[in-house]
Amino acid sequence: MSSEVKSSENIKSCIILCGGKSSRMGQDKGSMIIQDKPMIKHILSTLNHQINEVVIVLNDDERIGRYSEFIDPKDYTYNLILAEDQIKNKGPLPGIMTGLSKINSEYALILPCDSPYVSKNYINTIFNEIDENYQSVVPYHDEDNKLKTSEPLHSIYNKNIIPEIEEMLKKDILHIKGLIEKIDTKFVLIDNKKIEKKEFRNLNRPEDI
Repeated sequence: MSSEVKSSENIKSCIILCGGKSSRMGQDKGSMIIQDKPMIKHILSTLNHQINEVVIVLNDDERIGRYSEFIDPKDYTYNLILAEDQIKNKGPLPGIMTGLSKINSEYALILPCDSPYVSKNYINTIFNEIDENYQSVVPYHDEDNKLKTSEPLHSIYNKNIIPEIEEMLKKDILHIKGLIEKIDTKFVLIDNKKIEKKEFRNLNRPEDI
């Protein structure tokens, strides 16, 4: 741990999902070397001085051990936890649930490990959109179809949605946009002013690099 977690309501938490199979890339994406360092370390560096705690959700002990070899908590200004996904191979919903169960705050920003272009500006902007009347803050691209064009893996969620996720998983409903429909969601437009489209670029395939 690099710092003590605050006990106030002002804690900012981030959950990085790194438990996928990376089948399209052909190798684990978070540990891939991009510009001389593992991809996930680009995100971790951006979170410095922006966040109080970060939970990296990984799919098993083997991957946790591998990430522990190249991630030094002393390099970061926040408390850092490596957590094993509670439910394997069921997509991002279990990872979100696992991460939310570990945080000390009420809300957490979810980020995928394959989005190294997320900026400090985006982190500040999306956290400023938190409203206690909503359970999530979700950016979207098109006013005519907010849900279809939303970015649920670059969104903020309240940990009180854990029961909703548990209920979906019991029914084997794994589509994350189904979760957004069930909970109280505040949609925020990606307008290339306050929020830029480049923030959501991710690296899924070798040709994306």
